[in-house]
Amino acid sequence: MNTKTAKHKIAIIGGGPSGLFMYKRLTESETTDLEIDIFERKDYLGAGMPYSAEGANVEHITNVSDNEIPVIYNSIEDWVKIAPKSILKKFDINEAKFNEYKVLPRLFFGAYLSAQFNLLKDAAAKKGIKTNVHLNCIVEDVIDFPDEDKVAVSVKNHDQAYFDQAIICIGHNWPKRYEGSIPNYFDSPYPPKKLKLKINHTVGIMGSSLTAIDALRTLARQNGKFEDNEDGTYSYQLESKGFKIVMHSRSGLLPAIRFHLEDSHLGKEETLTKAEIHKSIADNNGFLPLDVVFEKNFKEMFIKKDPAFYKKIKDMKLEEFVEAMMGYREKMEPFDLFKKEYEEAEKSIEKRKSIYWKEALAVLSFAMNYPAKYLSAEDMQRLQKVLMPLISIVIAFVPQSSCRELLALHEAGVLRIVAVGDDAGIEPLKTGGANYHYKINGKKTTTHFDTFIDCIGQPHLSFNDLPFKSLIHHKTLSPARLKFKSAEKGKAAMKNNDLVTRNDDDTYYLTVPGITINDHFQVVDKNGIANKRIYMMAVPYIGGYNPDYSGIDFCEAASEAVINSILI
Repeated sequence: MNTKTAKHKIAIIGGGPSGLFMYKRLTESETTDLEIDIFERKDYLGAGMPYSAEGANVEHITNVSDNEIPVIYNSIEDWVKIAPKSILKKFDINEAKFNEYKVLPRLFFGAYLSAQFNLLKDAAAKKGIKTNVHLNCIVEDVIDFPDEDKVAVSVKNHDQAYFDQAIICIGHNWPKRYEGSIPNYFDSPYPPKKLKLKINHTVGIMGSSLTAIDALRTLARQNGKFEDNEDGTYSYQLESKGFKIVMHSRSGLLPAIRFHLEDSHLGKEETLTKAEIHKSIADNNGFLPLDVVFEKNFKEMFIKKDPAFYKKIKDMKLEEFVEAMMGYREKMEPFDLFKKEYEEAEKSIEKRKSIYWKEALAVLSFAMNYPAKYLSAEDMQRLQKVLMPLISIVIAFVPQSSCRELLALHEAGVLRIVAVGDDAGIEPLKTGGANYHYKINGKKTTTHFDTFIDCIGQPHLSFNDLPFKSLIHHKTLSPARLKFKSAEKGKAAMKNNDLVTRNDDDTYYLTVPGITINDHFQVVDKNGIANKRIYMMAVPYIGGYNPDYSGIDFCEAASEAVINSILI
């Protein structure tokens, strides 16, 4: 091989939003001696699951607007000026009246992302970068060859192809456990076309997140219709007699509502720097304390932005703050609170004024991704048990149109929500549907649903769920885990937690979801050695070290970390 003329060959496995941002980083870099192969299961690039027919119908909308989305090749506002008229007409988009602050139909956003891929490809070709796109292909395996310093991509019905690096960007994965074998039981609401059902009974939904709202928007349209009334109100007219929906969540709370963000890109430059993080690790016996992150990445942001709020919370520990915020929410009836927050959010948008504590919580959630791998096992358990339940509610950013639909369904007597606590259990039934077991005021109760939909969102998948089995069999990867700061606490935890293990040196570890990666998203083996050939941006498989993967924001940040490693 003539190394002077050889192209640097890179494989991107998955052509959704993560693959799109990775391609953008590569093609916009100063390096032009690249040959990039993109492997995509579907027959198009860019949209991924959430923004294609696999994840959306025409009624589904984004929870972000153009001004909150990092520019890819061009902004949506600029793209609509050159977009095919057929696409604008299909989604009723008027380029002359386009509003960068309004949310968009998800399928329209998917069309935009696909167009961005094509625009980037054209620009890459002009720079001399070769791009090979493989659509409708199934990547069956990824195989590392350390002796040859190569990685192979094995595609069904094709020979292996060899690369200098492979970046795994496969996106959402909704494993089917019961769906298909249990009638009227759905492991997820995706693809949503399967929920176009006329139903004359009560539907059970597990979860109250944006995933649950996707299911609601589809089911409601199949069994009634929404109407704008002359007095400005919005209502739902039921057509299928007996159709009702019961949502279930741990706290019985609905998610918070989209408001005006003062910083549309969530203060990514205001959080702890990597230097500060590593100094804190050095000062704390190799661990980054969660309390330091909470103090620096959350509380101190209010000193200038909202001094009055800072005065209220400055002496609060993490648990005290969460208890105060959740306590306030839990005191009110869920839909009364939802209506109040809807009105508050409307004023925020009208006045272009943030609800700053919620915005700061979104910043904290995003900022947790980089340092999470440096937490102790004890702090990770605190993060998941204490902080993430609040964060998951507050940063959902439910769009206003979805709020109006939920309120209309509730006022029509079609929708309610039930708190099921931490110990609820689902029992799928061979005869169809499921029984939901939970406690109300300490008393066990069981409710049967003829139709049941699991809407808890993308699950964090385990190490063994990764489809590329050679990486597991050859021990290229290792399960993600965190060390206990206290051996005593680790030993106690091990008694009733199978995810806690002990090493020969009497140290204890908590296994967390997915695989081990480093700061550059390189996979790491059991000896702690990072692999310079394989990068993992597949969010379902890195949830242990990346507790909040916030869609497009995650794609932007992760791709930057990868490119900084590849082009060293």
